Amino acid sequence: MGVRFFLSTVALLLTLCVIGCEPSKGPNSVKFSGQTMGTTYSIAVSNLPEKLTIEELKAGVSQVLEDVNQQMSNWIDDSEISRFNHSESTEWFEVSPATAMVIAESIRIHQVSGGAFDVTVAPLIDAWGFGPGGRDVAPPTDAELVALRAIIGSEKLEVREKPAAIRKLHPDLSVNLSAIAKGYGVDAVAEYLESVGVTSYLVEIGGEIRVSGLKSDGSKWRVGIERPNAFGRSLQDAVSLTDQSMATSGDYRNFIEIEGKKYSHTIDPRVLKPISHELASVTVLAETCLEADALATSLMVMGPEKGYDWAEEQKLAVLLLVHSGDGFEERATTAWKQNTGEMP
Repeated sequence: MGVRFFLSTVALLLTLCVIGCEPSKGPNSVKFSGQTMGTTYSIAVSNLPEKLTIEELKAGVSQVLEDVNQQMSNWIDDSEISRFNHSESTEWFEVSPATAMVIAESIRIHQVSGGAFDVTVAPLIDAWGFGPGGRDVAPPTDAELVALRAIIGSEKLEVREKPAAIRKLHPDLSVNLSAIAKGYGVDAVAEYLESVGVTSYLVEIGGEIRVSGLKSDGSKWRVGIERPNAFGRSLQDAVSLTDQSMATSGDYRNFIEIEGKKYSHTIDPRVLKPISHELASVTVLAETCLEADALATSLMVMGPEKGYDWAEEQKLAVLLLVHSGDGFEERATTAWKQNTGEMP
């Protein structure tokens, strides 16, 4: 029997602009959207600088996103990461400073998360049917997974800052940045906006968000957190944000079904298999969206108990939604309550 794919255009869309994230109708407020990284993006700006047109702003954002894709996309055959993956050399491979920085941060989070986050799981992603080639046969056997273990592991990946380069210590090592690249893309767009004088904005790519300043009416950006549901959309919660990033990871929209059994797209690199616990989604607040994105994936791998305990230890602002009967139990860390005003 074949594999049925359930893939959302937006991996985990935080229900934006439903509960007030639209900028107020100020004279210079603008909003636009488009497609990137296999998903969608939206930009809201409270006050467009006088000397900057919306056409110039759109063109600038588009160029930033094109650059990120060309650097880090596994779906573009001549991107930096794709060319690195195709190479069997174990010598230093020159990349952009941006790619080197993202790899360095990936390795750091791999280490602090005890291996829960690992960008070298590309062979596992392919083996389980979530890569560019898809899959139409049975899941990988235990023997196949054992063989794959030899070519995964961030300890086999090195990065150099100057000149920017990365190196694989095994010729078959490959990298997939899908769990961190959208977050970096959000940060890159935010940095561009600030470079052209935009100080109050909301940037969203595939549900990953960064906000700065306030809306035109002086209020914080209001963002909804989606209730985990494979085939419909509704709100679970909502938060007011300013000068923060927010990312969500979940297992309820991107999965495959093989002979009646569902397999999550989130792979636990420590056991080489999709996760199988009761954690439905994780939302993380952080200074940068890159960090929030990677931490959300790390916590999704860890599961509800270990993930919550680790987030508390690390003083992370995290909201976990855990399957409980027909609904979901909310587990918010101390830092989440402090950041969202739930705790005095």
